[in-house]
Amino acid sequence: MTSVDDERLDDIFAALASSTRRSILLRLTEGEATVNEIAEPFDLALPAISKHLKVLERAGLVVRGRHAQFRPCALNPDALDVVSEWAVQCRGAWEGRLDRLADYTARLPDPEDEGIDHA
Repeated sequence: MTSVDDERLDDIFAALASSTRRSILLRLTEGEATVNEIAEPFDLALPAISKHLKVLERAGLVVRGRHAQFRPCALNPDALDVVSEWAVQCRGAWEGRLDRLADYTARLPDPEDEGIDHA
């Protein structure tokens, strides 16, 4: 990965760190929505929702269109490609480590076989 990808990952993970922003993204999986529509289920003022949307936009997770005076928000699923690539790279390393851990623990003596008291 390049430093650009690293910076993008940082932005995406920072955006996803908020449960409110994750909820907004889930809402946008249903289709584009205005800020007012996005704000409906939340007990937050519109400026707070707008701030969350700006974080999501900066991370590339949300894009805004323009329909007359409205600027509906939409999910940008392509932004998650960087996360997917990173996860695939990490998965191989973690699976290898877990396999080695399983092999190691399988070689350990069974405490019940040796009469070890765990009390």
